[in-house]
Amino acid sequence: MQYLTIILKQTGLLWLALFPVLLMAQPKDNSPYSDFGIGDIVDRNYFSSQFMGGQGAAFHDPYEINLVNPASLGYLNMAAFDVGVSAKLFSLSDASNSNIAQWSGRMNHLSLAFPFKNSLNDLLDRKVRNTNIGMAFSLKPYSSVGYLIQTDSFDENIGNIERQFRGSGGTFDFSWSTGVKHKNFSGGLSIGRVFGKVIKQSSIGLLDQIEARNTFYERTTSYRGFIWRFGAMYDLILDKPVKDGESSSTKKRMLTFGIHGNSATNYKADYETFEGSAVLVSLNNLIRDTFNFDDTQVNLSGKLPAEIGAGVMYKSGEKFSLGLNMKTTTWSQFVSPIVNDNLKDAYRLSFGGYYRPNYKSINNYFSRVKYNLGVFYEKLPFVHNGEQIDDIGLSFGMGLPFFYQRKVSHANLGLILGTKGRNAAIQESYFRVMFSFTFNDDEWFLKRKYN
Repeated sequence: MQYLTIILKQTGLLWLALFPVLLMAQPKDNSPYSDFGIGDIVDRNYFSSQFMGGQGAAFHDPYEINLVNPASLGYLNMAAFDVGVSAKLFSLSDASNSNIAQWSGRMNHLSLAFPFKNSLNDLLDRKVRNTNIGMAFSLKPYSSVGYLIQTDSFDENIGNIERQFRGSGGTFDFSWSTGVKHKNFSGGLSIGRVFGKVIKQSSIGLLDQIEARNTFYERTTSYRGFIWRFGAMYDLILDKPVKDGESSSTKKRMLTFGIHGNSATNYKADYETFEGSAVLVSLNNLIRDTFNFDDTQVNLSGKLPAEIGAGVMYKSGEKFSLGLNMKTTTWSQFVSPIVNDNLKDAYRLSFGGYYRPNYKSINNYFSRVKYNLGVFYEKLPFVHNGEQIDDIGLSFGMGLPFFYQRKVSHANLGLILGTKGRNAAIQESYFRVMFSFTFNDDEWFLKRKYN
């Protein structure tokens, strides 16, 4: 077990090193839509799936992690350590055609997954197994809040008035997941803890009144709760059975059907408030201020929404795949003791796949690259003038194989172009660049190395 111990120590140290980075890597978005509910819900699809529009329900791969449907862990053949980061250039425009452009970035996920068997052991022992078990631990953002809204108005009696609204923070999801595959069927379960802090501020400034009191308000809310998800997958093999004496084809065609979901779950919330006002006396530059700070930990409860998703993917060997994915989230059942945003149920439809010219090519590297393409359309839970805000986008990415310690691993590089809130008061156009790397290892539980 010496090798396994070394791997656990190395990955454990890496987790400890990156854990505070992930916690401090709060998004610097300026999206007014993140003011609703507990913020913008972060896509749980890992990048290889996001580049296909988001095919998490029916996507499985022996070398990549997919925690949207934990049943995919039953298909893992190698240990996988996956880290992903992204940067986003977005612009906001309103009815007056004013435009604000800004960059933001975050660490998207940190995951470790491994199968409970080693395919090399089976190969050396000439054993064929019908059952496989995979397990994963992951840390990723669950929701993000980041916005700065300023409105200017004029009153004949008061003069110019400036109002500012700010939001920052978000919540995280630390989860344990497992999947069990038997023959062509796989089932999975994921249990996670949601935790985090959201800060919302508002201020009013009377710019033309020298001795007027300018007010400031801040509320800090801490969230915590448990969530669970289930998933199932089934492979329908389209190839004819191989008869005795015939060579099996490397081009294995199949249809994979997948479903995942979770019920509504409860969460707890504590909050504290801070209120203040200040008066600037210009004659002697003195500032008189009054404050009210309430740090009483109010223990409140709420409810996160239920979700159900389903999809189907066609796969032709290692060369080609195409899928359709649908998902709905019952945000109309979201309960919060602090905000009442009258949210609606969200719906998402996506279509995409990948193409890899020749994964066995020796002379041409780009023939081994996996090219992903996808489109998606989503009805968000936010409402403007009686209509739901939509989000539509196009994704493209590449799966780049590389060697690390004589093992084939992968890097995913891609982008997403999208528009959120078409025909709404504020429209957000974004360009997101995403990068992740997956280190694979096939020496976990290698029996002959220790016997």
